[in-house]
Amino acid sequence: MSRRPKTHSHANHERWLVSYADFITLMFAFFVVLYASAQTDNKRIARVSAAIQGGFQQMAAFTGNGNGSTVLLPANQTGSQQPPQPSSVVDLAHGAGSGAGYSPDVNLLKRQLQEALGEEIQKHEVEMRVTPEGLVVSLREVGFFNSGDATLLVDGQNTLARIAGVLNAQGFHIRVEGHTDNKPIHNSRFKSNWELSTARATEVVSLLIEKHGFDPSLVSAAGYSEYRPIASNDTEEGRRSNRRVDLVVVARSNRDTRSEDTSGSTAGR
Repeated sequence: MSRRPKTHSHANHERWLVSYADFITLMFAFFVVLYASAQTDNKRIARVSAAIQGGFQQMAAFTGNGNGSTVLLPANQTGSQQPPQPSSVVDLAHGAGSGAGYSPDVNLLKRQLQEALGEEIQKHEVEMRVTPEGLVVSLREVGFFNSGDATLLVDGQNTLARIAGVLNAQGFHIRVEGHTDNKPIHNSRFKSNWELSTARATEVVSLLIEKHGFDPSLVSAAGYSEYRPIASNDTEEGRRSNRRVDLVVVARSNRDTRSEDTSGSTAGR
């Protein structure tokens, strides 16, 4: 009887390639998922950012870009940013505003006030400047208040009446800010510059509301004492500049804009 020849089986040394290929496939799928999640987060962040910017714009909390204008950069649905649109950008330096005159035409408003206050401007009792937030009308202490007192002088009341005649017709938000120099004050009525600056701002607000018919919901008062100077307190001229009451013309109210739109749509029916 002949013997069957022996057969030798060969071990398969390439089985590891199957496991390696599975591992690579899983890693690829994992990074695809991470990438997709990252893109979704960017879209959400962009949408949240656009919503916050829009909210601050409605509250008239403008952000300057360094050249006197405010810029709103809304994000689209793909997460990228679009250029500012004319309807959502306010250029305070050139007087361009969004629809229905929501923001003040600063140059026009400034010219109207210059015509009404020519004498006071020449005497440096009133100064005006444009900021990213709006037009600021500064009433110097000289001509408006006695030193250390918060009662508006008669001549100052006449000047304020002309200012009110220009501003009240526009329906703007007005923030009245009281400022002082850094010289301490302590008299029978005011024990600090905080109280003096706040009392002067409140005095102006009261006159705007009670004598000139301003809407109380559109006017506010704030006192900043010595802590927002516009000049150096090291000189007498600088201290005179810092003793002031600022009327900050911010923007028209949403309510006024909506009422104009409503009246316009009603008239067109």
